[in-house]
Amino acid sequence: MSNKEIILSRYRANIKQRFDMPDLDDIKGVTYPDLLQQFVSMSKNVGGKVVELAEGQDINSLIRELYPDAKGIASNLPEITIATRNPDTIGSPQALNNTDVGVIRGVFGVAENGCIWVPQQTEEKVVYFISENLVILLKKSEMVNNMHEAYKRIEFNNYGYGVFISGPSKTADIAQVLVMGAQAARSVTVVLY
Repeated sequence: MSNKEIILSRYRANIKQRFDMPDLDDIKGVTYPDLLQQFVSMSKNVGGKVVELAEGQDINSLIRELYPDAKGIASNLPEITIATRNPDTIGSPQALNNTDVGVIRGVFGVAENGCIWVPQQTEEKVVYFISENLVILLKKSEMVNNMHEAYKRIEFNNYGYGVFISGPSKTADIAQVLVMGAQAARSVTVVLY
């Protein structure tokens, strides 16, 4: 037996009373009358930006309008024709250095906290974090109320990697001053369509 197994067996041998796991199916969580409005409000509260793609509007034109100075744009989405790098065909994660804008697709949004579920949809997932600015495309119809509903939608065995993203990277560790873009994207724009 390994050290870990020895330690765990000692703990188990000294358990005096056992309790059944609670039934989590009864937990509903908070719900909202307007999921989209709540999602937009929370996204803004956590430092994100939300833009709605107008009917007939070209996504590439919108991204150019939002980030006119962007030179390095990384995406593997077929509709993003302005991409200068494809995270599926680059030689290494380091090739995504100096990415001004990364464009990815979210699967669903969570109204409770403004986060978006993003499973690994690229060969190099580093694009989610190394991009200076992150654009997440998200269908307006793909919203859930809370994290309880969100976890029920995720089938963990189907993803090599997945992450909830809520606004830009931020920290307040040093002198309790909020710093945006500390470890990852400096800005996150959610494009609802």
